[in-house]
Amino acid sequence: MVNEIDLFCNYLLIDKKYSKNTIESYRSDLDKLDKFINKKVALITEDDIKKYLKYLHDNNESKRTIARNISALRTYYKFLMIEKKVNRNPLENIEMPKLDRKLPNTLDETDIDKLLDIKLVDQFSYRNKAMLELMYATGLRVSELINLKIHDVDIDMALVRTMGKGSKERIIPIGDYALYFLKEYLIKYRSGMLKKEYNDYLFLNNHGKQMTRQGFFKILKKIATENKINKDFSPHTIRHSFATHLLNNGADLRSIQELLGHSDITTTQIYTHVSNRQLRENYDEFHPHS
Repeated sequence: MVNEIDLFCNYLLIDKKYSKNTIESYRSDLDKLDKFINKKVALITEDDIKKYLKYLHDNNESKRTIARNISALRTYYKFLMIEKKVNRNPLENIEMPKLDRKLPNTLDETDIDKLLDIKLVDQFSYRNKAMLELMYATGLRVSELINLKIHDVDIDMALVRTMGKGSKERIIPIGDYALYFLKEYLIKYRSGMLKKEYNDYLFLNNHGKQMTRQGFFKILKKIATENKINKDFSPHTIRHSFATHLLNNGADLRSIQELLGHSDITTTQIYTHVSNRQLRENYDEFHPHS
């Protein structure tokens, strides 16, 4: 028998075109609520929701995680109201926690240059060079990078097509430098990485299959260690660095918003705070009377 959570997840997939990762996140949050309250969905009250949120808080869940749970529950109950599964929304009076605006972690241009300084000796080093150059040139998320297929890249037009959050498609230009190494990898090395089974994923792992998030992160850490980058960073840091460096070099916020695939420009505006922070640090370091 299909339950309300299954119906909701089908609605997110078919009607709302949400990505699989987002749907799994919603399902996980709703399953936790279901186990904690253990009531039929129509009987859940505002007090039940408050007890659940207190339980999350008492278990040291972050404000961001609690806010995500509230957002998932609001969407869920909105759906249940439309489907007439419930006649009231127990989250009507539940407020979102105030979130601290966390500035994204970035690498400066010197560290990016170090990261991209890969000694090219074999098919794997050319693959790594192409992956990192493409990521820094386009601001792709790691999930978008590893899910690229050969036909998503137009070498002649120097464009890459990707499907981002909420299944939103965007087309991003590729700079000459990244394009050169992408062509080198595609023309000279990728076919040699295939094993018995053919697949059309752009970036392959050592077994000739699709590169994974874990595999990419392992490669990134190894390159960072070899190139003596003594900063703690993640694949997403490259995306943040892409946006910050564009802004620092004169790109307008709307263009960066389009390149990153942000639906709301207020999400993109956080990079102005990063630039202002760096401006202050440079002033304090270099101005003689600072």
